[in-house]
Amino acid sequence: MNFQVMHRPGLLIVLLLIGALLGCGEKEAPAPPPPPDVNVVAVGKRNVPIISEYIGQTYGATDVEIQSRIDGWVTAIHFKEGDRVRKGQLLYSLDDQPLLNDIDQAKARLTSATSTHVKARSDLSRVEPLTAMNALSKRELDAAQAAEKAAASEVQAAQAALNNAQVRLGYTKVKSPIDGVIGISNVQVGDYVRIMSSQPLNTVSALGSVRVRFSVSEQDFLRYTKAKGSGALSNFPMELVLSDGTSFTEPGRLDLTNREIDPQTGSILVQAVFQNARGLLKPGQYVKLRLTTQELKDAIVVPQQAVNQMQEVYMVYVLNENNTISPRQVKMGPRIGANWVVTEGLRDGERVAVLGSTSIKPDVTIYPVVMPWNYDSTSVSTR
Repeated sequence: MNFQVMHRPGLLIVLLLIGALLGCGEKEAPAPPPPPDVNVVAVGKRNVPIISEYIGQTYGATDVEIQSRIDGWVTAIHFKEGDRVRKGQLLYSLDDQPLLNDIDQAKARLTSATSTHVKARSDLSRVEPLTAMNALSKRELDAAQAAEKAAASEVQAAQAALNNAQVRLGYTKVKSPIDGVIGISNVQVGDYVRIMSSQPLNTVSALGSVRVRFSVSEQDFLRYTKAKGSGALSNFPMELVLSDGTSFTEPGRLDLTNREIDPQTGSILVQAVFQNARGLLKPGQYVKLRLTTQELKDAIVVPQQAVNQMQEVYMVYVLNENNTISPRQVKMGPRIGANWVVTEGLRDGERVAVLGSTSIKPDVTIYPVVMPWNYDSTSVSTR
């Protein structure tokens, strides 16, 4: 009995401590976190040009391969590689000694044939009056006439051989067929060249204007033709973009479309021609051709980062007046650079969250941050 009484104060102290601890554990509930900051853009209607981009390669207005028309050794080169050359300017000299020998032989043959012809004519002139006097037979007259004709033919053959040798001698002087810019020589002095070799001596390109060739897919070609009719490509506004991303400012036009679709690539070859007064374009460059093939009137455009794609389903997050976001399925049109045309599901004036890779649950209130959005009307549609 005394033991229980003696320990009641200790029990009370323990109970008081437990109560104090429980009292200290009772705190106010934490305040909810602030709404997350989310980039937002306002949807608006725009006239959107659809610009199709193609890779092309440049060619000279005329690219002429310089070939040797005879076999022989290169004895001299008369130009500086990369310089402009004139039509008729001497480019290469080939060894002419064999041709000079051929000319001497042809001249000797012509001289011999001429002498034979002179004798045959003289013989005929003596036979004809004697035959008229019946001093010689008709057979002898016929023989004299035949000999004269044969000698005359031999003279013609010898003259033709001489002419041919002189023409071939001219082939030892290789001249430029056009005005233009000459490239790096494929042969040097001392090289032996052959007639119409697979490797030309050089190439001369006329660069006052430059051709640009590019391929258009069969699907695009059919679409353009159905929309605009035959010759549609020639009516599209066109821009040439250089490898450094700058636009080529000199005028150009679509020149021709090939007659057939290439069965191996499923594309058709198209050629444009650009003026090249400043000489910025050289044969062999790769450039971009941008054709404005269509314009969408009053189209709804959003940044691609605002669109979530799962297979064939496209979703955007739309804000209401309380800044609560909710997902909405939309239908998409063509891509325009970093943007996307929405054909169904959005209205003019609605606000769309640009989440990118950020994940936010539906029906969450956010703090909208207006994102600077410089819509580029010259953006290029992907093809």
